[in-house]
Amino acid sequence: MTKTTQSAGYPWDIPQTKPQRKLSAAMERLYDNYLTPRPEDNPLSTAFKYTRLSGFDYNGDNGTVSRRDPSKIIKHQGRYYVWYTKRDTQTPPRGAQHCSETIPSTDWDLAEIWYATSEDGFHWQEQGVAVARPPAPEVGCRSVSTPDILSWQGKYYLYYQAFNEPSGLKGDHCPVTMSFADSPEGPWQACGKVVVENGAPGEWDQFSIHDPYLLVYQNKIHLYYKAAYGDRPDYLVGNGVAIADSPFGPFNKHPLNPILNSGHETAYFKFRQGIAALVTRNGNEHSSIQYANDGVNFELASVSALMPVAAGAFVPDAFINTDSGLGINWGLSHFSDKKDPSTKHSFLGRFDCNLLADPSSQGLAKSELKETDLVIDPDVFFSQSLTPAQLAQRSKNF
Repeated sequence: MTKTTQSAGYPWDIPQTKPQRKLSAAMERLYDNYLTPRPEDNPLSTAFKYTRLSGFDYNGDNGTVSRRDPSKIIKHQGRYYVWYTKRDTQTPPRGAQHCSETIPSTDWDLAEIWYATSEDGFHWQEQGVAVARPPAPEVGCRSVSTPDILSWQGKYYLYYQAFNEPSGLKGDHCPVTMSFADSPEGPWQACGKVVVENGAPGEWDQFSIHDPYLLVYQNKIHLYYKAAYGDRPDYLVGNGVAIADSPFGPFNKHPLNPILNSGHETAYFKFRQGIAALVTRNGNEHSSIQYANDGVNFELASVSALMPVAAGAFVPDAFINTDSGLGINWGLSHFSDKKDPSTKHSFLGRFDCNLLADPSSQGLAKSELKETDLVIDPDVFFSQSLTPAQLAQRSKNF
């Protein structure tokens, strides 16, 4: 530690290691919680930049076509592959009370899993259906959505949520199942079973195992997942992990679940010796990037803004046993157009960031995309306006 006498004030030249002096709680956190005291030097701190994609048609943005929930991106024989939820219906979502066999209840109802390929990550070519809805009463007969990909011993595995009834009738309850193939091109064969069981009655994940996310870590298959628990509106969203030796399971839930107290559609990636997570939405620790040296016990590593929703990053070492994770610097996420309920749908876009353990390996400067003082169009702020009812109520107070 840097020796500093207590009579002197905190140094003007920021010490890179904790000074030997009494510190406030905030300054203790600066050294104990973060990899470096300055976010510009922190390899797990980043700003996010966004680019619109070419190659996807949304039927004039009328709400009948939606693409969302992109998987991790993999590279196979020089091409990038991504899988996602696609809804192509005769109407936009109409809610659980007004849905039918052809009218969706939610944006992810009556959906299938499609895939696309790209040479550069900006321009994509949709290739077609990877996993279609099976006939009733097979699992997923109502909708299949929210996929993620695993490569294991030369074969490929898609894990996804499988609905047998419209989302919203009882909440968003569904199990996770899986299909497998010899190639990312398919054809995909359904395993025909639930691969991660819901929790026992009364447990936090008794109704939902959502957003499966696969990494090979410490020679084991780690399936991270989300569950919303508690009665609405007084509910929480947490994340857990289930670990297996085979893609078919059994997946054993970690005894410390939930391992994240926040995070909706959380993305994970290997970083140095552990696992990092983009904790984007919901909970006290939303808009944070967290790190677990053991893949389980996560701590805050940084906070950010405008984080990607449902991020599916290019994780080059996702399925490789390695002693030093590379990190990430780009991927896809989804954006939801909710301004007009009659045309509600989601679309895919690209995000770029700098969460690399060694940015120079990708031609990036260490400080690139590390700014914290973002320049944001004022319309972004004013888009978060009061509702007419809220405006009327507050006007009465003056």
